[in-house]
Formats: sequence, C-alpha cells, structure tokens
Amino acid sequence: MLITLDPDPEHKFAMNHHDLGYLWIALTVTLGIGLGGRVAARSDAEPLPAITTVSSVELTRYVGRWYEIARIPNRFQKACASDTTADYAIRDDGRLDVINRCLRDDGKRDEASGVAKIVDSQSNAKLKVSFVSFFGWRPFWGDYWVIGLDENFQWAIVGHPSREYGWILARTPELDDETLSRIFSIIERNGYQRSTFEMTAHRTDPAGD
Repeated sequence: MLITLDPDPEHKFAMNHHDLGYLWIALTVTLGIGLGGRVAARSDAEPLPAITTVSSVELTRYVGRWYEIARIPNRFQKACASDTTADYAIRDDGRLDVINRCLRDDGKRDEASGVAKIVDSQSNAKLKVSFVSFFGWRPFWGDYWVIGLDENFQWAIVGHPSREYGWILARTPELDDETLSRIFSIIERNGYQRSTFEMTAHRTDPAGD
C-alpha cells in the first residue's frame, strides 16, 4: 500500500485506506480531529445542548458484534451498500481491537481493522480510535463517545463532539419502532437532528460466519 506524506491529516487518512473503500465508526470519527469544533447547522440557530455520554460502560458487556442500524452519511462510507458491522474485543493491554465490515454494491466485502483506547477511565464512555499505524506508531486518534446505551447492551448510540458523525448500533440487524423512537429522542437531546440519519440495510452477514 502506498503511503504519502501529506500535510493534511484528513487527506492522508483517506489515501492510506483508499484500497479498502470502507472506513467506518472508528475511522470516520478520527477525521473529526481535522474538523475542529465545527457542529451541524440548525435552522433556528439556537445554541446546541452539550453532548452527554452515558454514566458508565461495562466493557466486558460492550465487546462483541454490533450491527449498524443507522448513520449520518459520510464520504468514507460511500462504498458501503449494506450489512455494516463492528466487532470489538478487549486486548491484553486494556485497549480494544476493532474490525469494521460492510458489503459493497458489487457484493464484495470491505474490512478495516483498528484500535480503540479508553480516554475517560471513570465511565469508559469516551474512547479514541485509530486506523492509521506507521510501524506501530499511531499519530491520529479520533473521538468515539457512547451517548446512549441500553441497560441490557442491546443497542448503543455513538456520537462525536463535532456532531459531524453519529451511529446507531444494535446486537441484531433490526430494531422495533418503539426502540428507535426512544433512541432518536436521546439523539435529539444531544443536539443531533433525526433527519440527518440514514437507515442501514442488512441482507446477509458480511463477516461470513
């Protein structure tokens, strides 16, 4: 894979994973580093409420497979047509291995691997993630905030302080309307707009299990 030295970390991030065609959750939130404090615009121009993470995330229950239910569209997921998942596993050093997968329109699978680290050890609700490594050195990390979580760990909401990115995750490929309504209420309380999210289709299992 060709690695170019580009002063724009956002461009470098895309170039390093051009052949993957698929950069999801941890990857796209990393790009928020280059976006500063930019937030999603609202027509009423009222101050946005503060983004609030959940009080606690039990990592041993959070790991495993998550299905993407919905996301705010971003250019790094344009290749993903359906069946987007994320798999998390705790490492011996306390960090998390991350594997993101999806299927493209041509039916081929895209996959990206990364690492997540805990930022707020009191709650485990704020993490940073990286998908760029130069011989083990990871210069770019992005925010991954858990702003909503089911008490039984059946669904989760992942946000970003810039509000440029957002995802709804679940342990199953679909959620019922009542649950989705509750989730979108949490999303709106955190200053997101429901209309910016697009639902994700699931036709098969991209992990091939």
